[in-house]
Amino acid sequence: MKDITAIRAILERPRGAVLAVIVGVEGPSYRPLGAMMTIYGKNDCVGSLSSGCIEADLALQAQETLREGAPRLVRYGRGSKFIDIQLPCGGGLEIVLLPTPDLAVLTQLDAKAKQRHRCALDIDIESGAMTLGLGGATRRTASGISIDIVPEIRVFAFGKGPEVNTFVALATSAGYPAVVLSPDDETIALAKNLGCVTQKLTSKTFPDDLAVDDRSAIILFFHDHDWEPEILAASLKTPAFYIGAQGSLKARDARFAAMRGMGVSDKDLERMHGPVGLISSVKDPTTLAISVLAEIVGKAMQDSGA
Repeated sequence: MKDITAIRAILERPRGAVLAVIVGVEGPSYRPLGAMMTIYGKNDCVGSLSSGCIEADLALQAQETLREGAPRLVRYGRGSKFIDIQLPCGGGLEIVLLPTPDLAVLTQLDAKAKQRHRCALDIDIESGAMTLGLGGATRRTASGISIDIVPEIRVFAFGKGPEVNTFVALATSAGYPAVVLSPDDETIALAKNLGCVTQKLTSKTFPDDLAVDDRSAIILFFHDHDWEPEILAASLKTPAFYIGAQGSLKARDARFAAMRGMGVSDKDLERMHGPVGLISSVKDPTTLAISVLAEIVGKAMQDSGA
């Protein structure tokens, strides 16, 4: 998964922008291969490529690339000529600095990301040329790097009460867009105040118009478990990478029994998470939200090979 905040910064403010990309990693590293940062000058940047130990020098290098008008490949840490700049992790980083990156390609990339289409940003290190390709694992290529750009995690939270709103408050604060679906007006109102997309549920069914893709997580927070079977059965027909519902083991077993009665197979039920979260027997909404979001993000990273 790659955060394209640095790319969107260039599109909003292209003048004087230099895109810095990690194109080589040796040993431990604070940021992964393909991580990006936009540099405008000293103390004026978007993103980071280290814990703060190389950013000042990167800013100087970036200004030189702007004056020269050509990409520059620099190395820090292990094997670097900059012996006075050390990486605390003990590894080595290769970073390419790209002055005046291709705005047309970056605009296309941003459009694909907003449409939730997976793609790859392919960069030629020597020339700085950029093209878009098919998504796949981020990797170093013969001429440069191919950066896998996947849609951000999106959560669909069904239910009512503090568990829903606490969870989506945490998710949105972490940068994950959330859609709240609830039969409860107060839950809907609070979710709107958090900036969430909302939808009022008028029946115990899964809405036909939800755009669920393979980077979507569906989580149910109902205390009235009668709401769950039909919604979950329909959820299992979507490509969502995570589907779960709060409740105890007893509630899960009752849920599964009801879904089997609806014709849901045991193989499909294996996709279900429940009891949800990394922490067992959670009693308060805040801990539950942290536990569930951690499980969702962990599943997304596992599925993407990150």
